Order: sequence, then C-alpha cells, then structure tokens
Amino acid sequence: MGVRKQSVSFTDAAFAFAEDLVRRGEYPTISAAVSGEMMRARAARAAEQALFEAELTRRLALPVDQWAPLGEPADLTRGARARLAALRGDDGA
Repeated sequence: MGVRKQSVSFTDAAFAFAEDLVRRGEYPTISAAVSGEMMRARAARAAEQALFEAELTRRLALPVDQWAPLGEPADLTRGARARLAALRGDDGA
C-alpha cells in the first residue's frame, strides 16, 4: 500500500476525535486514525450502496400486479414545485 503525504486542516472537534482514537489505542498515530476512519467511511458507503442496489433489484423483480400505482406524473413533483415557487416568492407559474 502506497503512502501519500498531504497537509490537511481539521476542525477542533474532528482533530479531538482523532486524538481520542489514538489515546484509546485504536490507532497508533493521528495519520493512521484519519486514514483508518476514511476507510471505514468508504466501506460504510459501499455497504449502503450495495443494500440500495439489492433493494432496487428486488423491487424491479416484482410482478407488475404488485407495483403500487403512482398516480399522475404531475402529482409526483407537485410538492417540490410548490416549495421551489415559495422559495422564489411566486405562484409557480
């Protein structure tokens, strides 16, 4: 595994968290703590993506008669369009 040296900045809270991980013996150095926690975050995101893909595949495999009707296409975006109109301060027209 290669190592790349990089200067980064952390918030006080993030640095304190990394220091605490080292103090508790979970990592030998701050660099190891940051790298290790980045890899944990990467693995968590990959697992979340895999679960999402598996659920999507499962749902797409359902017979058509088991699909829930969505109604009119305009109904799907009505709330979002109303929110955007409110943010713009107009009536959405």
